[in-house]
Amino acid sequence: MPLSKLREFLDSRHIKYLVISHSLAHTAQGIAALTHCSGKKLAKTVIVKIDGILAMAVVPAPAHVDLNQLRALTGARLVEIASEREFQHAFPDCETGAMPPFGNLYNMTVYADADLAENEEITFSAGTHRELVRMNWDDMVRLVSPVVSDLTHYRPEVFAA
Repeated sequence: MPLSKLREFLDSRHIKYLVISHSLAHTAQGIAALTHCSGKKLAKTVIVKIDGILAMAVVPAPAHVDLNQLRALTGARLVEIASEREFQHAFPDCETGAMPPFGNLYNMTVYADADLAENEEITFSAGTHRELVRMNWDDMVRLVSPVVSDLTHYRPEVFAA
C-alpha cells in the first residue's frame, strides 16, 4: 500500500494529518473538483530534471512550473520536465504521477512554490490516484526542508478563485 511509507514517516514524527479518499482521478484539477479542495490549496508534485538530476517541484494544482525561474533559482544549465519513463522507478511505492512531495523519502531535492506557503495547510497526493494527505504547511517544511521560491506561472482561466 503506497500510503504506508508516508504514513509511517509522519507517525514516527508525531505529525497530525488527515487522509482523504476519493474516486479515481489522474489530474490535480480533477482531484480538486472531486474533493472540493481549492486548486490554490492542492499541491501537485512535478518531477523535473536539473542538469540531469531528478528533483521535485511542488506547485498549486492550476499552476505550471516555470522552468526558466527554476533554472535561475538553481543556477543550472538545463531544467526540464522529466518523463514518466525517466522517473517511474524512483518511486516504487507510488502510482506513477501520484508522488507525495516528500523528496527526502526518495533522495530528491524539493522546490516548493511560494504561493503554497501562504496557506496554513497543504494537501497533496499520497502515492495513489485515490488518496490525499492534508497536513500543516509548517510541519511539511520542517520535515522536507524544501527550497521555497516563486516557481510558477498560471493559466488565469483555471486559477480564478
